[in-house]
Amino acid sequence: MMRSEDRLRGEIDALGPWFHNMNLDGVWTAPNHFLGDYPALKWRGFADALPADLTGKSVLDIGCNGGFYAIEMKRRGAARVLGLDSDARYLAQARFAARVTGQDITFAQGSVYDVGALGERFDVVLFMGVLYHLRHPLLALDLIRETVAKDLLVFQSMQRGSREVVPVAGDYDFFEPAPFAEAGYPKLHFIEERYAGDPTNWWVPNRACTEAMLRASGFAIVGHPEEEVYLCRCAEKAAPGAVYPARPAQEIPA
Repeated sequence: MMRSEDRLRGEIDALGPWFHNMNLDGVWTAPNHFLGDYPALKWRGFADALPADLTGKSVLDIGCNGGFYAIEMKRRGAARVLGLDSDARYLAQARFAARVTGQDITFAQGSVYDVGALGERFDVVLFMGVLYHLRHPLLALDLIRETVAKDLLVFQSMQRGSREVVPVAGDYDFFEPAPFAEAGYPKLHFIEERYAGDPTNWWVPNRACTEAMLRASGFAIVGHPEEEVYLCRCAEKAAPGAVYPARPAQEIPA
């Protein structure tokens, strides 16, 4: 008779490959992960900066992947956790991981561009490791701010380029190109084909760009507990919000 550990190993492998390397009842989902104990390694860098008690709170995990962060939020007592991902395979992994760990979490298929259809605002929104996979990253942040973020946004993105952040003026003269050459000026690097073998890597910000995009989308940065992680609160937007292509054009009176 097959031992329960062997059976679990078989179920995990059948759902693979996994990007979230989790220990499910003593069996690792991605034991040969190129980043090792990931995302737990990342989580340990900022876990203490988040509320330890989420009792009564609602949480939305956008791009939940295999469910690691959704499970951690439920372990902190969140009343409702919704994991959203566009990849059916990741959702199957997340549902399996939640079941094995005994966590009551809801999962749904959809992308960040679909968040407006949820019709609900959440106390905590997780947006971890998604931005650089998007063709329209600023639109995604706008949609989160306008439709689902009630209070706290936990944001993480891969960053490349300078770690420096230089002061940026509110405006520049048309004939003053020098600021754009500064290493610490906000820059979003475009990837035309692929990066690290992944064709879904589209845009990678430097640190200054990450922080500027968050502010421009209506988030105030209140914490930076880990190199790539930001804690943000909803704030006033300095510019018009998200564009909704499906909205009918408004007639302008003559």
